[in-house]
Amino acid sequence: MSSARQELLRLLAQKSFRLGNFTLSSGGSSDYYVDCRSTTLHARGAQLTGQVFLEHIGAREWHPQAIGGLTLGADPIVVAVSLTSGTIHGFLVRKAEKRHGTGQRIEGFRERGARVVIVDDVCTTGASTIQALEAAREFGFEVVGVMCLVEREEANGRKAVEQAAAPAEFVSIFTASDVRTEHLASRQA
Repeated sequence: MSSARQELLRLLAQKSFRLGNFTLSSGGSSDYYVDCRSTTLHARGAQLTGQVFLEHIGAREWHPQAIGGLTLGADPIVVAVSLTSGTIHGFLVRKAEKRHGTGQRIEGFRERGARVVIVDDVCTTGASTIQALEAAREFGFEVVGVMCLVEREEANGRKAVEQAAAPAEFVSIFTASDVRTEHLASRQA
């Protein structure tokens, strides 16, 4: 594991992971919650997020022109990767088209046919990731990869995203088990 990836995992465990009783956006319940924005909006966390996502994108040789995802979870990831790369543009996908102005659902980079990577902060059922993926394809982007920061490993989320993303690959930077293990280890230290 790269030192940046290890440091990002430590920050997620310290700043984003909570034990307790939580209701998830999917409607399910869980004994833990991962609020990635506490890490991706942290100054050092944003730097590490950009670096680690770029390492994974580079290793897969996707060569995207842009990176984007459904607002709000993807927003800090998009900005971090775009700033860190200096060459990969950003776009955000609204949950629904605007009813005013230009009525766009895709904000930011908008070049049809461009190679793009879809990102999300947490993947549980995969619904928000799939929504962004479908909107990107409908707009005319070529989706070359799909990534999430933390995969919750439940509710067949991975399978749903993989099916929707095909032939593009789905990659999770960490699993919830990785973050939980790091969280518990840091509490024992």
